[in-house]
Amino acid sequence: MSFLFPVFLFALGAAAIPVVIHLFNFRKFKKIYFSNVSFLKEIQQQTSSVRNLKNRLLLFIRILIIVFLVLAFARPFIPDRNQQNSFRTQIVSIYIDNSYSMETLNKEGSLLDEAKRRAKEIASAYSLNDKYQLLTNDFEGRHQRLLSYEDFINVVDEVQISGINKNLQQIINRQQDIFSGQRNANKVIYILSDFQRNISTGKLQKTDPDISIRFVRLQANPMPNISVDSVWFVSPVHRPNETERLVVQLKNNSDKRAENIPVKIFIDGKPKALGSANIEARAVSKDTLSFSGLSAGWKRGEVKITDYPVIFDDNFYFTFNVQQHMNVLAINELSENKYISALYKAEPFFNYRSIPAGSINYSQLASNPLIILTSTESISSGLATELKTYVQNGGSLMVFPSLEENLTGLKALTQVLGTAMPQSVLTRETKVTGINLQHPVFKGVFSQPPDKIDFPVAQKFVQYRNLIRSSRQSILKLPGNNDLLSQYSIGKGKVYLSAVALNEESGNFVRHSLFVPIMFQSAFLSLRDAPLAYTIGSDQFMDVNKITLSANQSLKLKKGNFEIIPDIRASENGTRIFISDQVKENGIYQLFKSDSVLAVFAFNDNRKESDLSYLSKAGLTEISPENKIELFSPEKGSIQNAIKAVNNGIQLWKLCLILALVFLAAEILIVRYYKTSESKLKI
Repeated sequence: MSFLFPVFLFALGAAAIPVVIHLFNFRKFKKIYFSNVSFLKEIQQQTSSVRNLKNRLLLFIRILIIVFLVLAFARPFIPDRNQQNSFRTQIVSIYIDNSYSMETLNKEGSLLDEAKRRAKEIASAYSLNDKYQLLTNDFEGRHQRLLSYEDFINVVDEVQISGINKNLQQIINRQQDIFSGQRNANKVIYILSDFQRNISTGKLQKTDPDISIRFVRLQANPMPNISVDSVWFVSPVHRPNETERLVVQLKNNSDKRAENIPVKIFIDGKPKALGSANIEARAVSKDTLSFSGLSAGWKRGEVKITDYPVIFDDNFYFTFNVQQHMNVLAINELSENKYISALYKAEPFFNYRSIPAGSINYSQLASNPLIILTSTESISSGLATELKTYVQNGGSLMVFPSLEENLTGLKALTQVLGTAMPQSVLTRETKVTGINLQHPVFKGVFSQPPDKIDFPVAQKFVQYRNLIRSSRQSILKLPGNNDLLSQYSIGKGKVYLSAVALNEESGNFVRHSLFVPIMFQSAFLSLRDAPLAYTIGSDQFMDVNKITLSANQSLKLKKGNFEIIPDIRASENGTRIFISDQVKENGIYQLFKSDSVLAVFAFNDNRKESDLSYLSKAGLTEISPENKIELFSPEKGSIQNAIKAVNNGIQLWKLCLILALVFLAAEILIVRYYKTSESKLKI
């Protein structure tokens, strides 16, 4: 047994006071004269022995009262085996989980309110000279400093729910940072959380052995939850007044089937579609909703469901751009190709341009989602390099060869691009033998897989030598290992490589029924399908088209009264906008250049918080086999005593105080009810 304040043990000398009183407090006797006292001798002896027993008992009790009272002030405790030096300064880092799951309820109220109350109780278990750190999921810079007790209490009251969540390893790493340079101090980490399963990313790394890690597990009432998991369009192309089909994916995060969950779609604040879904337990449900009547420009969408009591994941924001036109650039040798020109000029959606190879402005290539190379007679090394850069940055290139005998230009281009290399030009009638209906260019072309197709015929075509490691996808297959049309993935973009030229001498492909859907679909697929939404705390940047700013200009990201100036980084393909952790609230944000809106973005909370399943006590122990973890699961009342018991061992001062009061009560009872017997004498 040890004492927290051993100096009070000097007061044990006060136990001599009742001894002195009992020794010198002699009772004075009153003299009574009797003619003969021989008759009182036996009675006198009996009364004296009883009186001595009572006096000694009172003496012993009074000594015990003083002893236990002194021990109570000395704060005795039974120290823990692994107890560190209690007299060193304590550095206490307390993490409060303020993710959305902490909005759930238990008997004590919301989990966040309980976590804040428990954090204050933990701090009160330490002395006034100790230092504290508060940490939340926001990882704010102001939380990377040590606080006094009073400042810590004030900061805890300011903690609010946040859409950002962190995993356990990130939290502990951040807490360890505050201990750097604190050599002569006891270091303790507290993590107050409901410990959802998503907080764990595997086993924790081994921490400093001088750091104690303590988990305070808060338990919520079990409750069902349906969340809007994600949304996406069936087609990446959005044209004015066209029918849009949006796929909404809902997730059932509970163990019960959910029925008739209403789903609503709003575009620019107006209702556009309505549906309902039935979802099996722990399953997902996909529902495709259609709407139309959209004008050109940026559109702000929102999917809403009705699901109580957990509502933070019932809304999903998204944005998309309905384009008035799409740029298509054709590069030719001398004259414009009449088949390509007639095809794209007939559709108002396409902004078609045709230029000679010698008049190309390389800086404007990236503004064209699709480039069609209609002739390859003379391809310069500079053009080949620029086209490769264009494709690697996400562009789509269609190559229709010139069928000259030496194939010099085509060989130079394919060598730079890394596609199949041309070998020779074959002049014989060859019919396509197969069609890859699984390729995206045929998506939506056929209502059902056709039984018989009149395939195109090639009269004069290029025979390619395919590379073993090339990422080739066959679209229209010729006999042997040859393709009439194939696709290669290069970087972020695609190259469509044709074996026939765009003329009737090469075959009937330019007049075949498959020519139009292939050319239109390849154009639509070349549109860069920008993300419909971003996730708060996970996505740190957005890519947009190239933005040019003057020396005094800057971009601004706004939502209502919220405004930030993001960092930007220009590239050949576009501009990357960095937001880091500045966006913390879900909703629709607009990117401004001066007073003009360049783009609109949607941000949503992380759907990891939607799964309200938690780690068990055994699971918490298993994730950190190399670290000693102390687990607290408070049910009722304060955990202050539990913390003190861990810090200082088993506290005994309350027991000493209770025993002092018990002996004091015993003294009162003895004095009042324990009386010596007196005999009456007859004279």
